[in-house]
Amino acid sequence: MITLKNQYLTVLVNEFGAELTSVRAEDGSEYVWQADPTYWKRHAPVLFPIVGRLKDNQYSYQGNTYEMTQHGFARDNQFQIEDHQETSVTLLLTENAETLTKYPFKFQLRVRFELKDHELGVRFSVKNSSDKSMLFSLGAHPGFNVPFAGEGGFNDYFIRVAPKKAYQRIPLKPPYSDPNDLQELDFTKPLALNHDLFDSDALVLDLKGQQTTLMLANTHNDHGIALSLKDAPYVGVWSPYPKQAPFICIEPWWGLADTVDADGKLEDKFAINRLFGEQQFDAGYQISFF
Repeated sequence: MITLKNQYLTVLVNEFGAELTSVRAEDGSEYVWQADPTYWKRHAPVLFPIVGRLKDNQYSYQGNTYEMTQHGFARDNQFQIEDHQETSVTLLLTENAETLTKYPFKFQLRVRFELKDHELGVRFSVKNSSDKSMLFSLGAHPGFNVPFAGEGGFNDYFIRVAPKKAYQRIPLKPPYSDPNDLQELDFTKPLALNHDLFDSDALVLDLKGQQTTLMLANTHNDHGIALSLKDAPYVGVWSPYPKQAPFICIEPWWGLADTVDADGKLEDKFAINRLFGEQQFDAGYQISFF
Protein backbone atom coordinates (compact mmCIF):
# COMPACT_ATOMS: atom_id res chain seq x y z
CA MET A 1 0.00 0.00 0.00
CA ILE A 2 1.32 3.43 -0.98
CA THR A 3 0.94 6.39 1.39
CA LEU A 4 0.72 10.04 0.36
CA LYS A 5 0.57 12.58 3.15
CA ASN A 6 0.50 16.29 3.88
CA GLN A 7 -0.65 18.39 6.84
CA TYR A 8 -4.33 17.97 5.90
CA LEU A 9 -4.87 14.52 4.41
CA THR A 10 -3.46 10.99 4.40
CA VAL A 11 -4.10 9.07 1.17
CA LEU A 12 -3.65 5.35 0.55
CA VAL A 13 -3.32 3.85 -2.93
CA ASN A 14 -3.13 0.14 -3.72
CA GLU A 15 -0.68 -0.96 -6.42
CA PHE A 16 -3.19 -3.69 -7.29
CA GLY A 17 -5.54 -1.94 -9.67
CA ALA A 18 -3.99 1.50 -8.99
CA GLU A 19 -6.96 1.89 -6.65
CA LEU A 20 -7.48 4.78 -4.26
CA THR A 21 -8.43 3.09 -0.97
CA SER A 22 -8.48 5.82 1.67
CA VAL A 23 -8.53 9.57 2.14
CA ARG A 24 -8.48 10.45 5.82
CA ALA A 25 -8.54 13.93 7.31
CA GLU A 26 -6.60 14.99 10.39
CA ASP A 27 -9.78 14.78 12.49
CA GLY A 28 -10.11 11.09 11.53
CA SER A 29 -12.90 11.51 8.99
CA GLU A 30 -12.69 8.86 6.23
CA TYR A 31 -14.04 10.01 2.88
CA VAL A 32 -13.49 6.93 0.71
CA TRP A 33 -15.82 3.91 0.82
CA GLN A 34 -14.13 1.08 2.72
CA ALA A 35 -15.21 -1.81 0.45
CA ASP A 36 -17.60 -3.68 2.74
CA PRO A 37 -18.46 -6.67 0.51
CA THR A 38 -22.01 -6.69 1.88
CA TYR A 39 -22.62 -3.78 -0.47
CA TRP A 40 -19.64 -3.42 -2.85
CA LYS A 41 -16.17 -4.90 -2.48
CA ARG A 42 -14.24 -2.09 -4.17
CA HIS A 43 -13.14 1.44 -3.28
CA ALA A 44 -12.38 3.32 -6.50
CA PRO A 45 -11.50 1.02 -9.41
CA VAL A 46 -9.89 2.17 -12.65
CA LEU A 47 -12.04 1.23 -15.65
CA PHE A 48 -10.00 0.18 -18.69
CA PRO A 49 -10.18 -0.70 -21.58
CA ILE A 50 -13.98 -0.58 -21.36
CA VAL A 51 -16.52 1.26 -19.23
CA GLY A 52 -19.61 -0.68 -18.21
CA ARG A 53 -20.63 -3.92 -19.83
CA LEU A 54 -20.30 -5.41 -23.29
CA LYS A 55 -23.20 -7.27 -24.87
CA ASP A 56 -22.81 -10.90 -23.81
CA ASN A 57 -19.45 -9.87 -22.27
CA GLN A 58 -17.77 -10.04 -25.66
CA TYR A 59 -16.81 -8.02 -28.72
CA SER A 60 -15.35 -8.68 -32.14
CA TYR A 61 -12.34 -7.04 -33.73
CA GLN A 62 -10.77 -7.80 -37.10
CA GLY A 63 -12.63 -11.08 -37.37
CA ASN A 64 -11.80 -12.37 -33.88
CA THR A 65 -14.07 -12.56 -30.82
CA TYR A 66 -12.80 -11.57 -27.38
CA GLU A 67 -14.32 -12.04 -23.93
CA MET A 68 -14.19 -9.27 -21.35
CA THR A 69 -16.20 -8.70 -18.19
CA GLN A 70 -17.65 -5.42 -16.91
CA HIS A 71 -15.29 -2.44 -16.69
CA GLY A 72 -12.32 -4.31 -18.14
CA PHE A 73 -9.21 -5.77 -16.54
CA ALA A 74 -7.10 -2.87 -15.20
CA ARG A 75 -8.80 -3.01 -11.79
CA ASP A 76 -7.66 -6.63 -11.40
CA ASN A 77 -4.01 -6.21 -12.41
CA GLN A 78 -0.88 -5.30 -10.51
CA PHE A 79 0.56 -1.92 -11.49
CA GLN A 80 4.22 -1.01 -11.19
CA ILE A 81 5.43 2.05 -9.28
CA GLU A 82 7.21 4.42 -11.69
CA ASP A 83 7.70 7.29 -9.28
CA HIS A 84 6.79 7.83 -5.61
CA GLN A 85 7.28 11.05 -3.67
CA GLU A 86 5.80 12.14 -0.33
CA THR A 87 2.71 13.64 -1.99
CA SER A 88 2.58 11.89 -5.37
CA VAL A 89 2.82 8.53 -7.08
CA THR A 90 2.71 7.34 -10.70
CA LEU A 91 1.65 3.77 -11.44
CA LEU A 92 2.04 1.90 -14.74
CA LEU A 93 0.26 -1.05 -16.36
CA THR A 94 1.32 -2.52 -19.71
CA GLU A 95 -0.04 -5.37 -21.78
CA ASN A 96 0.82 -8.91 -20.74
CA ALA A 97 0.05 -12.42 -21.93
CA GLU A 98 -3.29 -12.46 -20.11
CA THR A 99 -4.50 -9.03 -21.28
CA LEU A 100 -3.66 -9.87 -24.90
CA THR A 101 -6.13 -12.77 -24.79
CA LYS A 102 -8.87 -10.23 -23.93
CA TYR A 103 -7.65 -7.11 -25.69
CA PRO A 104 -5.29 -7.36 -28.69
CA PHE A 105 -3.49 -4.06 -28.21
CA LYS A 106 -0.13 -3.04 -26.77
CA PHE A 107 -0.53 -0.13 -24.37
CA GLN A 108 0.83 1.83 -21.44
CA LEU A 109 -1.72 2.95 -18.86
CA ARG A 110 -0.42 5.39 -16.26
CA VAL A 111 -2.36 6.61 -13.24
CA ARG A 112 -0.91 9.50 -11.26
CA PHE A 113 -2.14 10.67 -7.86
CA GLU A 114 -0.92 14.03 -6.57
CA LEU A 115 -1.87 15.54 -3.23
CA LYS A 116 -1.83 19.32 -2.80
CA ASP A 117 -3.35 20.96 0.26
CA HIS A 118 -6.97 19.71 0.47
CA GLU A 119 -7.06 18.42 -3.11
CA LEU A 120 -6.16 15.10 -4.74
CA GLY A 121 -5.48 15.19 -8.46
CA VAL A 122 -5.87 12.01 -10.49
CA ARG A 123 -4.39 11.91 -13.98
CA PHE A 124 -4.61 9.16 -16.58
CA SER A 125 -2.32 8.62 -19.53
CA VAL A 126 -3.02 5.98 -22.19
CA LYS A 127 -0.30 5.39 -24.78
CA ASN A 128 -0.58 3.21 -27.85
CA SER A 129 2.66 1.19 -27.85
CA SER A 130 2.31 -0.05 -31.42
CA ASP A 131 2.09 1.41 -34.90
CA LYS A 132 -1.50 0.17 -35.31
CA SER A 133 -4.69 1.97 -34.25
CA MET A 134 -5.91 1.26 -30.72
CA LEU A 135 -9.51 1.46 -29.47
CA PHE A 136 -10.34 1.94 -25.80
CA SER A 137 -12.56 3.44 -23.13
CA LEU A 138 -11.47 4.76 -19.76
CA GLY A 139 -13.17 5.63 -16.51
CA ALA A 140 -12.87 6.21 -12.78
CA HIS A 141 -15.24 4.83 -10.14
CA PRO A 142 -14.46 6.47 -6.76
CA GLY A 143 -16.86 5.67 -3.92
CA PHE A 144 -17.46 8.08 -1.03
CA ASN A 145 -18.83 7.32 2.41
CA VAL A 146 -22.32 8.58 3.14
CA PRO A 147 -22.15 9.73 5.89
CA PHE A 148 -18.55 11.00 6.03
CA ALA A 149 -18.22 11.57 9.75
CA GLY A 150 -20.99 9.56 11.36
CA GLU A 151 -23.67 12.25 11.36
CA GLY A 152 -26.94 11.92 9.49
CA GLY A 153 -27.97 9.34 6.94
CA PHE A 154 -28.11 8.81 3.19
CA ASN A 155 -31.18 11.02 2.74
CA ASP A 156 -29.42 13.94 4.46
CA TYR A 157 -26.94 14.20 1.58
CA PHE A 158 -27.27 16.02 -1.71
CA ILE A 159 -25.36 16.59 -4.94
CA ARG A 160 -24.96 20.05 -6.37
CA VAL A 161 -23.63 20.51 -9.91
CA ALA A 162 -21.91 23.55 -11.40
CA PRO A 163 -22.80 24.98 -13.83
CA LYS A 164 -26.39 24.92 -12.59
CA LYS A 165 -28.59 23.77 -15.45
CA ALA A 166 -30.59 20.87 -16.84
CA TYR A 167 -28.30 18.10 -18.10
CA GLN A 168 -29.07 15.45 -20.64
CA ARG A 169 -29.21 12.06 -19.01
CA ILE A 170 -28.28 8.95 -20.98
CA PRO A 171 -30.58 6.32 -19.48
CA LEU A 172 -29.52 2.77 -18.83
CA LYS A 173 -31.62 -0.22 -19.69
CA PRO A 174 -29.46 -2.23 -17.33
CA PRO A 175 -26.76 -2.92 -18.05
CA TYR A 176 -26.74 -1.17 -21.45
CA SER A 177 -26.82 2.47 -22.53
CA ASP A 178 -29.75 3.90 -24.46
CA PRO A 179 -28.55 7.17 -26.05
CA ASN A 180 -31.59 7.19 -28.32
CA ASP A 181 -33.89 7.87 -25.36
CA LEU A 182 -32.28 10.93 -23.76
CA GLN A 183 -33.89 12.42 -20.68
CA GLU A 184 -33.27 15.52 -18.59
CA LEU A 185 -32.03 15.92 -15.03
CA ASP A 186 -32.60 19.30 -13.44
CA PHE A 187 -29.49 20.46 -11.60
CA THR A 188 -30.54 24.09 -11.27
CA LYS A 189 -31.00 23.09 -7.63
CA PRO A 190 -29.35 20.41 -5.47
CA LEU A 191 -30.40 16.79 -5.98
CA ALA A 192 -31.40 15.25 -2.64
CA LEU A 193 -30.18 11.68 -2.38
CA ASN A 194 -32.43 8.69 -1.88
CA HIS A 195 -31.83 5.09 -2.84
CA ASP A 196 -34.72 4.98 -5.31
CA LEU A 197 -32.83 7.35 -7.61
CA PHE A 198 -30.76 4.35 -8.66
CA ASP A 199 -33.52 1.83 -9.39
CA SER A 200 -32.42 1.88 -13.06
CA ASP A 201 -28.70 1.85 -12.26
CA ALA A 202 -26.43 4.90 -12.53
CA LEU A 203 -27.48 8.42 -13.41
CA VAL A 204 -25.32 9.18 -16.47
CA LEU A 205 -24.90 12.83 -17.45
CA ASP A 206 -23.74 13.94 -20.89
CA LEU A 207 -21.34 16.79 -20.08
CA LYS A 208 -20.56 17.58 -23.72
CA GLY A 209 -16.96 18.37 -22.79
CA GLN A 210 -17.93 21.21 -20.45
CA GLN A 211 -15.88 21.82 -17.31
CA THR A 212 -18.09 20.58 -14.48
CA THR A 213 -17.95 20.23 -10.69
CA LEU A 214 -20.12 17.87 -8.64
CA MET A 215 -20.27 18.55 -4.91
CA LEU A 216 -21.42 15.92 -2.41
CA ALA A 217 -22.41 17.50 0.90
CA ASN A 218 -24.98 17.20 3.69
CA THR A 219 -27.23 19.12 6.04
CA HIS A 220 -25.61 17.94 9.31
CA ASN A 221 -22.00 19.13 9.12
CA ASP A 222 -19.51 20.93 6.91
CA HIS A 223 -17.83 17.82 5.51
CA GLY A 224 -18.04 17.13 1.80
CA ILE A 225 -16.20 16.59 -1.45
CA ALA A 226 -16.12 18.43 -4.74
CA LEU A 227 -15.09 16.47 -7.83
CA SER A 228 -14.08 18.60 -10.81
CA LEU A 229 -13.84 17.50 -14.44
CA LYS A 230 -12.30 19.40 -17.32
CA ASP A 231 -12.37 16.92 -20.16
CA ALA A 232 -14.66 13.98 -19.32
CA PRO A 233 -17.59 13.66 -21.74
CA TYR A 234 -19.70 11.74 -19.19
CA VAL A 235 -20.11 11.34 -15.46
CA GLY A 236 -22.02 8.62 -13.66
CA VAL A 237 -23.58 8.85 -10.20
CA TRP A 238 -24.29 5.47 -8.63
CA SER A 239 -25.19 3.57 -5.51
CA PRO A 240 -26.22 -0.12 -5.63
CA TYR A 241 -29.97 -0.71 -5.71
CA PRO A 242 -31.98 -2.15 -3.96
CA LYS A 243 -29.24 -2.36 -1.30
CA GLN A 244 -29.40 0.46 1.21
CA ALA A 245 -25.69 1.10 0.74
CA PRO A 246 -24.01 3.88 2.78
CA PHE A 247 -21.95 5.29 -0.08
CA ILE A 248 -22.20 7.08 -3.39
CA CYS A 249 -19.94 6.94 -6.45
CA ILE A 250 -19.18 9.90 -8.70
CA GLU A 251 -17.59 8.47 -11.84
CA PRO A 252 -15.77 10.40 -14.59
CA TRP A 253 -16.05 8.44 -17.84
CA TRP A 254 -14.37 8.61 -21.23
CA GLY A 255 -16.63 5.92 -22.67
CA LEU A 256 -19.95 4.17 -22.03
CA ALA A 257 -21.43 0.70 -21.74
CA ASP A 258 -22.57 -0.95 -24.98
CA THR A 259 -25.78 0.49 -26.35
CA VAL A 260 -28.96 -1.56 -26.42
CA ASP A 261 -28.56 -1.89 -30.22
CA ALA A 262 -24.77 -2.47 -30.31
CA ASP A 263 -23.55 -4.72 -33.11
CA GLY A 264 -20.65 -6.06 -31.02
CA LYS A 265 -17.88 -4.67 -33.23
CA LEU A 266 -15.31 -2.74 -31.22
CA GLU A 267 -14.75 -0.22 -34.03
CA ASP A 268 -18.50 0.61 -33.99
CA LYS A 269 -18.78 0.89 -30.19
CA PHE A 270 -20.57 4.04 -29.03
CA ALA A 271 -18.26 6.64 -27.41
CA ILE A 272 -15.09 4.65 -28.15
CA ASN A 273 -11.72 6.45 -28.25
CA ARG A 274 -9.10 5.85 -30.94
CA LEU A 275 -5.34 6.31 -30.75
CA PHE A 276 -3.16 6.02 -33.82
CA GLY A 277 0.31 4.53 -33.62
CA GLU A 278 2.42 5.79 -30.68
CA GLN A 279 -0.18 8.44 -29.78
CA GLN A 280 -1.07 9.31 -26.18
CA PHE A 281 -4.38 10.22 -24.52
CA ASP A 282 -4.38 12.31 -21.31
CA ALA A 283 -7.31 12.91 -18.99
CA GLY A 284 -8.12 13.30 -15.31
CA TYR A 285 -10.07 14.86 -12.48
CA GLN A 286 -9.57 16.54 -9.10
CA ILE A 287 -11.25 15.95 -5.74
CA SER A 288 -11.34 18.61 -3.03
CA PHE A 289 -12.08 17.40 0.50
CA PHE A 290 -13.63 19.66 3.12
